[in-house]
This record gives sequence, C-alpha cells and structure tokens, in this order.
Amino acid sequence: MNQAAPKRFLRTISLAAVIFLTVSGGPYGLEPLMQFAGKGGALLLLLIVPILWDLPTILTVLELNSMMPVEGGYYQWVKRALGRRWAFYEGWWSWLYSFTDLAIYPVLFVTYVSYFSPSPDDFMHTWKIPICLIMIWGSAGLNILGIVPVGRVSIFLSMVIIVPFLILFVAAFSGHSISFAMPAPTLKGIEFSALGMGLYTVMWNFLGWDNCTTYAGEVDKPVRSYLVSIAISFATVMVLYILTVFITQNSGIDFAKLSDEGFPILGVKLGGQWLGTALSIGDMASALGIFSAVMLSISRVPKVLADDNLLHPIFAKQHKRFSTPYISILLYATIVSFMVVWSFKELIVIDVILYGAGLFLEFISLIALRVKEPDAPRPFKIPLNVFLLCVMLLLPICIYSIAITGVLTKSDASNTPVYFAIGALLTAELGWQVIKLNNKMKAKDVIES
Repeated sequence: MNQAAPKRFLRTISLAAVIFLTVSGGPYGLEPLMQFAGKGGALLLLLIVPILWDLPTILTVLELNSMMPVEGGYYQWVKRALGRRWAFYEGWWSWLYSFTDLAIYPVLFVTYVSYFSPSPDDFMHTWKIPICLIMIWGSAGLNILGIVPVGRVSIFLSMVIIVPFLILFVAAFSGHSISFAMPAPTLKGIEFSALGMGLYTVMWNFLGWDNCTTYAGEVDKPVRSYLVSIAISFATVMVLYILTVFITQNSGIDFAKLSDEGFPILGVKLGGQWLGTALSIGDMASALGIFSAVMLSISRVPKVLADDNLLHPIFAKQHKRFSTPYISILLYATIVSFMVVWSFKELIVIDVILYGAGLFLEFISLIALRVKEPDAPRPFKIPLNVFLLCVMLLLPICIYSIAITGVLTKSDASNTPVYFAIGALLTAELGWQVIKLNNKMKAKDVIES
C-alpha cells in the first residue's frame, strides 16, 4: 500500500524560479514587438506597460496573498470578497485562459527543435505532434510528483534560459560590429492596430503574477517568500527584456525575419552558430519550463472549485502518495494535447482577454475587502487609500482597453480571436446556471428521499 510522502514546501529560490517561468521564461516571445512598434516604440512600450499593467497587478497580488496565503489563491480572494458566484467566474475564466496559454508552449518547443533540422518544414510536418505529446505528458508526470520537483527543475531550466542571453549581452557590448545609440522614444507613425498588437505582445510577456498564488499553501513562509521571490523575478525579467530589445534595435537585423525565426538568428549574427544554438536550446527550455510552471499553478484551481461543490468531486481527489491534484493535471494534459494546432498570434489575443477579465475581478476584490474588512491583518498593505487604489487600478484597465480596441481596428485580419474570447467569457454564466440547476435537483432528490 502506497503511503503519502511527507508534505514538502517550496522555498524562496525555487519559488522565484517558478514565478520567473510562469510570468516570463525569458525574452522569447518579444520578437514581434520590434516589427509592431518600431525602434522608437519598442523600448517605450517595454518601460510603460510594466508600470501601468504589472505593478498594480503585483501590488494587488502581494496584499491579497498576504491576507490569504492559501491553496486556490485568487479564487479564494474573490470568494471572500464577492461570493461564490463571482469566485466561480474567476475560476472558470482562469480555467479557459489556462487551456489557451498551455497550448502555446508545446508548439513553440517543436518550432525551436526544428532549428536543428536541415529541413525544418519537413521536421515540423513529421514530428510536431509526437514531440508535443512527449512534452505535455512528461510535464504532467513531473507535476504529479509534486511542487518541490517542479521547483528544482525550474531552477535548472531558468539557468539554461538566462545564461545564453548573458553571453549574448557580453558578445554585443564587447564586440565592435554594433554602434549603440538610444532611439528616440516615440509612438509617432505607428498604426493604432500595430500599437494594439504591440501592447498585447508586451502584456502577454508579463502575464501570470496572480497564477503563482494558487499553491501558496505549499510554500514555506509564504508572505515573506512571495515578497522576495516576486521582487527577484520582476527585476530579472525587466533587465533581460530591456537589454535584449536594446541590443536587437542596434544590431541591424531585419525585424520581420526576427519575428519569423526568433532570437537564435540574432545569436548567430553577434556570436556565431554556437550562440544561435545555445539560444535555441534556451528557447526549448523556456517553452518546457513555462508549460510545467503554468500547469503547476492552474491545476490547483479545479480542486478548490470541487471543494466548494462547483465542479465534480473527482477533481478534489489527491494522489495517494504525492498529495497532488492528479485528476486536474491529467485533464489539462488531455485537452491541451488536442489544442496544439492554434496560431501563436491568435492565442496571444485570446490569452490576454481571458486573463484580463479574471484579473479585473481580483482588482474589484482588493477594493471590496478594503471596504468590508478594513482591519483584517495584512502583513503587506499597499500604502494607498481606497480612492487612490481605484485610480491605480484604472491604469491596467486602460492598457487592456486600448489593446482590444487596437486589434479590432485591424483591416487585414479577422477579429475571430477577440469574438471567440468574448464568447468564452460569457460561458461562465451558462456554467453557473447549470450548477444552480444541478444543485436544485440534488436538493429535491434529498427532500423526496
């Protein structure tokens, strides 16, 4: 008979690595930014968007998580602030967002594996599905083993991601092939639709600060650990992004080619074939690490929904030995296995819209709890009153609205991803009504029996 292993807790450095992978995974994915925003707009968006989009989010996460460092994270915050209905919305939207988000990374992984093939198109045609499935189910197995193994692997993968970029920075600044100049920060001449896609690109590369809280009950000294780990992760991400974009802008590389082929071609240009290979390996590590870290965070959500009778009780089952929500993990792996055919750019749009809707419920919960429970213990508290909190939270809402509006003004592409995401958001109410009807039928059966 299998005995449950002693519960082990994630420590600060491992948590920082998991957060880094959940939110970023390195500059991979920023390649289209230069094409959308140009030399003058890329760095400007990279500096403005984190201040207006990320800092309010990070502060919200730190305060609410300090109040409730429990399994389920953002679901539990919304439940306490707004009730079970809106908590279901939060969990449902996060569930839908996570399927979309997870589908991105196996495809990216295979794309960068094909870098090593003499015929990338033939390689993708033959090996895409098998390699995607190996990655998906390998990550699922790692997550079933528990949070500590995921943390250890995350530290290793983070190093594989970061080191090639450090070498790239040294090669760029120590060489004589680049003449560095800071481009004038401006959005002049950028079409509104391109601005929208540029915003989506930056926002997507900073998503997930709240996702890291769903396993807070499995973190050692969670309040302090999250504060330190998020600070480390944010600083690492900003330095990597800014230096990478700055070097890219001054390298003379074709932005359209960079968008299609990724940072390995920048490595080849500045350091030779070996650096391009290292960056390609780093990109594979990024896709693998993000997939595993995101699966860790979102696999806890169905369990807490099931604990509240909002999903079937089977989702509350824990693995007998590893105490992990293995049913949720297996479900995610199964669904994502069928979703590896989506377009990368379409998935980004759907991803950000679904994620943003859930994030706004967390913002409302922050305000509601300040009003309803002003004296509740908050080891970390944003030093603003309720009015100024509302002003602060309007900033990411404005960025979100501009991004959606920009995409809708595109004349050369379908708006299907936007409409699909909006339709997906509306299914939360349908799901809630089904749950209410099911609960009424159960209550009726109890009375009749």
